[in-house]
Amino acid sequence: MTLSISETKRYSRHLILKGFGAAGQKKLKHSKVLVVGAGGLGSPVIAYLAAAGVGHISIIDHDLVEISNLQRQIVHTTGDLGVNKAASAAQFAKNLNSEIEVQIFDHKLNDENAEKIIVEHDIIVDGTDRFSTRLMIANACEETQKVLVSGAVSMFDGQVSVFAPHLMEQNGKPAPKFSCLYPQIPDDDDLPGCEVNGIIGATTGIIGTLMAMEVIKIISGEGEPLIGRLLLYDGRAARFSELKYQRVE
Repeated sequence: MTLSISETKRYSRHLILKGFGAAGQKKLKHSKVLVVGAGGLGSPVIAYLAAAGVGHISIIDHDLVEISNLQRQIVHTTGDLGVNKAASAAQFAKNLNSEIEVQIFDHKLNDENAEKIIVEHDIIVDGTDRFSTRLMIANACEETQKVLVSGAVSMFDGQVSVFAPHLMEQNGKPAPKFSCLYPQIPDDDDLPGCEVNGIIGATTGIIGTLMAMEVIKIISGEGEPLIGRLLLYDGRAARFSELKYQRVE
């Protein structure tokens, strides 16, 4: 698959980038990414993956755009109020980049359909805000052997990690599972969302952009993904820290 003249112009800054170039751009064009949730985290992920030229982006979200979303969910506008979020986000992505394919699922991802949808994609991005949903997605990715880029935010802070337990780390050991980082499963009621705790909108932008960067790195093969590493962001202190974790059988 070659790049068209318009794509060569659109992605010119990628094409001249040492270590990325045309080879990296073609890998993006060939890839299929599923973004679960078109909210605070999914919005910057969708925006940057569409701009970067990921060839096929699927978006799943059953919610409708509400006015309180607009403080942080940047792919939606006032004119999208009442519209399904997946459809609104898809329209944003297509307006930004007509070269890509965008597919929408305007229903919930659940135990019955998760593996069927996930298996059709190369990388899964989890932008959901309930731990039970994140666990379900992680389990489905593990069963289908798909790489999962996972992020979470709360108030001023956020975190990002990558789960790929079907792959081997550089030390020759299997990569950690979701359960290796979260051995105890909290109740959703113990982890109230932003509608209770609040959230600085820019926090979702920071974490969502980092998630998009991990996707681009994994597809292109450039850099070291956050496998076995949890990147933590403290917005108040403007500080990043890292927690390493290992495979626990």
